[in-house]
Amino acid sequence: MTIYNFCAGPAMLPADVMQQAQKEMLDWQGLGRSVMEISHRSKEYIALAEQAEQDLRDLLAIPDNYKVLFSHGGGRGQFAAVPMNLRGRGETADFLTTGSWSQDAFDEASKYLSSHLVSKTAVKEGLSFVPSITADMVNPKAAYFHYCSNETVDGIEVSDVPETGEVPVVVDMSSNILSKPLDISKFGVIYAGAQKNIGPSGLAVVIVRDDLLDYAMTETPSFMHYQTIAKFNSMYNTPPTYSWYLAGLVFKWLKAQGGLEKIAAVNTQKAELLYQCIDESDFYINKVHPDFRSKMNVTFHLPNTDLDGVFLQEAEAEGLVALKGHRKVGGMRASIYNAMPLEGVVALTNFMGDFARRNK
Repeated sequence: MTIYNFCAGPAMLPADVMQQAQKEMLDWQGLGRSVMEISHRSKEYIALAEQAEQDLRDLLAIPDNYKVLFSHGGGRGQFAAVPMNLRGRGETADFLTTGSWSQDAFDEASKYLSSHLVSKTAVKEGLSFVPSITADMVNPKAAYFHYCSNETVDGIEVSDVPETGEVPVVVDMSSNILSKPLDISKFGVIYAGAQKNIGPSGLAVVIVRDDLLDYAMTETPSFMHYQTIAKFNSMYNTPPTYSWYLAGLVFKWLKAQGGLEKIAAVNTQKAELLYQCIDESDFYINKVHPDFRSKMNVTFHLPNTDLDGVFLQEAEAEGLVALKGHRKVGGMRASIYNAMPLEGVVALTNFMGDFARRNK
């Protein structure tokens, strides 16, 4: 039986990547050692790191005036790193909160500067939506404007970049980076925890515009200091080497799929199929306005919470695992990141249709 893993994170990785890592586990590049057993300062590992960065730059068309950093601490580590690195630009930061993760970023930033809420998710006719942000809503003296482009818990995705005037836009893209093409020039800082679309947990990728590298608080720990990380090519101290290696394999896999335009088309197809299953049913309920539905994390509820356990048990018996919704919102959540094949979504929708017919 094929197992389809719908976990929100750490999420499934492409099978081809896992098979290559398995093949190279004990002997990487003929060295007789695993890649996790060699020095990060060896010429072999430095070549790996440089290639991974170049592949990421190619995929996202990252301009030359942006640094790419491979950092410790995952996405949550950046909740603190961002305000510490940009505090020199101003005493306040503006925020759009659309769910759990952007709220956590707001709370963490408040330890280092004054966090100001510009707007948040609203509800109309029972559906969540995200109000538009225009430049007149943003404090021109703010150090930065922060939002999360995809909320894994709430199943909300913000596709339009907020208009902020001259204030740098900082975005947490932990769960939808590399899912579609992106205009990097619209952002001052992009950061992403790896464990959704990049690789295993523990690693964060940060893309930061050059002119924002010199605003850090003096108290910023050196290993979180963007300018220091950039100066030492992300090797000021020992990086999470195996996670970096696997991320590099994922970047190569994405290129082999045809790049982000191709992967975006598949992601759209998967999401449309799953939302169609929900919308055409009088059994399943999605509580997000269609304009803001996540293509990565599809949330839905059953008409009776007493059925939740039965649904999860029967789904797992069919090889459909990790569908339980986050404890904060309940219900179900199907995370369909890049590595989830279309076949997995087809299997899920077939099961959902059958389950609904049997339990109405």
